Amino acid sequence: MNTTLLTRNAVENERYIWLDKTILVVEDIDLNYRYLKELLEPTGAMILRAENGQDAVNLCMDNAEIDAILMDIFMPVMNGYEATRKIKAWNPSIPIIAQTAYVMSEDRKKALAAGCDDYIAKPIGKEELLSKIEYLFTLYKQ
Repeated sequence: MNTTLLTRNAVENERYIWLDKTILVVEDIDLNYRYLKELLEPTGAMILRAENGQDAVNLCMDNAEIDAILMDIFMPVMNGYEATRKIKAWNPSIPIIAQTAYVMSEDRKKALAAGCDDYIAKPIGKEELLSKIEYLFTLYKQ
């Protein structure tokens, strides 16, 4: 048995341990949500889902335990920009990462102007996503 491989896997698996965290994934497309959930589950975080911006706003106002949000930008009912503005007005210290298939620099600027703390383009890579969340947890001291 290759102990070097086992040790490296153990370190990688323990790098992002968020047993005391709750992450809200705001995503209207089932396949995208399932993918993000699969990336996040090994961290041990509780994962909640909202399928549109209005549901995200309602969940945040009803659940002060949410520690971070992955916010899809283009959704039905209320888009991610508007949802982010409303959530940040209610709780400015909740980290929000915009996630979108649109990668134009204007889209990034609009997301940050709406109050998102960071931006990630689809397709989303595991290491990039987890490191951004970890950084925001550290930044917000959560």
